[in-house]
Order: sequence, then C-alpha cells, then structure tokens
Amino acid sequence: MIRKLALSMIAMFCGLPAMAQCCPEKPAAEKQQVLWQKLQEELRSVDHELDGVMGLAVKDLTSGETFFLHGDEIMPQASSIKIAVLADLYLQAQQGKLKLTDEYVVRQEDLVTGSDIMLGLTPGVTRLTLRDLATMMVAVSDNSATNVLIHRVGMENVNAMLERLGLHATRLRRQMMDLKAASEGRENVSTPREMMTLLETVYRGKLLNKEMTADFIKMLSTHKESSLLQGLPDDAVAASKPGELEAVRNDSGIIFLKNRPYILCVMTTYLKDEKDGSAAIRKISALTYSYFDRVARASEYGRVVSPK
Repeated sequence: MIRKLALSMIAMFCGLPAMAQCCPEKPAAEKQQVLWQKLQEELRSVDHELDGVMGLAVKDLTSGETFFLHGDEIMPQASSIKIAVLADLYLQAQQGKLKLTDEYVVRQEDLVTGSDIMLGLTPGVTRLTLRDLATMMVAVSDNSATNVLIHRVGMENVNAMLERLGLHATRLRRQMMDLKAASEGRENVSTPREMMTLLETVYRGKLLNKEMTADFIKMLSTHKESSLLQGLPDDAVAASKPGELEAVRNDSGIIFLKNRPYILCVMTTYLKDEKDGSAAIRKISALTYSYFDRVARASEYGRVVSPK
C-alpha cells in the first residue's frame, strides 16, 4: 500500500511540468486578432457615415494580414496615379534608358494649371533635372512637372510596367489637366488592392534594386499636404501621395512605423462634400495608426512599457 502511494506521488510530481503546459494562455495572435477585428469594425463605421463611395486597403507588412472595403472597385486616382509615373521613372533610370540627372529646359507650352512651382519659373531659361521634376510632382503635386515626366517616360511604358506587375485595372490614360480626355471618360484609375500591391512591390524590392528602392521611398516620403499624414503623429514617416478631383479624395502610402510598417490606401468618390472625404481619410489614418502602434509597442500579452 505504501509502495503504491509513493509511486502515485512520484507520478504526480513528474507530471507537473506537463500539466503546467497542458493549458497555455491563448497565443498573442488571438488577442491581436480581437484588436484587428475591432479596427475593421471602426473602419466600416467610417465608411457607413460617409456620404459617398469609399474603397479601402490595409496591409500589415509584418504579418501579411489585409483588410479591404470595396477593394476591387476601379476608382479615379487624381494625383495618386503619380505613384505609378514615379515608379516607371525610377525603373527606366535603373534600366539605363534615362538618368535622373538628365536636364529639361522649361517650355511655355508645357505649363498647365495646378503647377505652383513650374508656373513661377522662366521658360527658355530655367533648367531642371528629371529628379527635380519628380520632387515637384510628389511634394506639391505640380501638374506641369508631371506632364513633362509622362512625356519623357511614355504613357504606354507606364501602363506596360503596370501590366507586367499584374495590375490590370491601374491605368494612366491622360496627362494632368486634360479636361477633354477626362470628359471623354479617359480617367486615370486604380483599385485599393492594386495600389496597395504596387506600393508593396516597390517596398519588397521586387521592382527596383536596393539603391533605387531606397531613393524612390525617400522621394515619395517628401513632406506634403496630405489627409493621410494629418492622421499620423508629427514625427511619423510615410511614403505617400494624395489626390484630389471634384467629388474625389484619395491618399495611398506606406507608413514606416517602427517594428510594424503597413500600407494604407483610401479612395473616395461620388462625394457630396469633398471635405467629408478628406475627414474620412484622416480618421481612417488615425484609427489604423493607433492599432499598429499598439501592436508594435506591446508584449505578446498586450502590455506596453513606455520609456521613462
């Protein structure tokens, strides 16, 4: 009897480690999934309250998780299409078809409205590099600079690049301020999913080499007026490009949050009031950042220890 009792006690103590491991706490992924689902509910609420149509794509570049609202709807891009122009400019520079240092002399016939910088330069005198033009295209969305770059790289080449990447809905169909083309339905378009894919392709180094990728991201991170940026902390870094047209507000970019970078693409159209579209993008940007910031700074249990 004593022998049986001793053996039972030995077995019980030997089994303690196994017992302690039999019912571990739910993995961190489950707790983060709860937070991820709540973010999706908040984003749907913003969409529901908007008097217009919204398309949305969010991608966690660490986990690969994605969330879409009308992710495959083809929507006007306004100046956000300049991301594609910039990508092909850098690709052609990498291929040796042009140099970012190639010069352009400002011409009167190239100047169009919506060109805050170019309209102040002296035609026939001022010399700019293609990189200068790209900076103006990104930072102040200068339409004349954009048109010069479109002419230099070729609209058909931009679209061929997009096609090779499998982006069949994203198309550059007209130059900036070509109202005749716009009235004929030749709009520059994309979808939230495809713009997200284009940005991720560059981010992952699948389009450009390491040096060109870094310079592209630096260029697209140039400070600008942007609803997406207005939803982020002042010290946040984002490679993004907004776009505005009548009844349209867009913003797409990569947000370089430490330990948790992500992509956010928001497109709105059929807006009753454009200010509502901008406000929706700001709110979505703030909500999305809040989620990724918490996940980035928290332990696997959700505890955040802030530095003193």
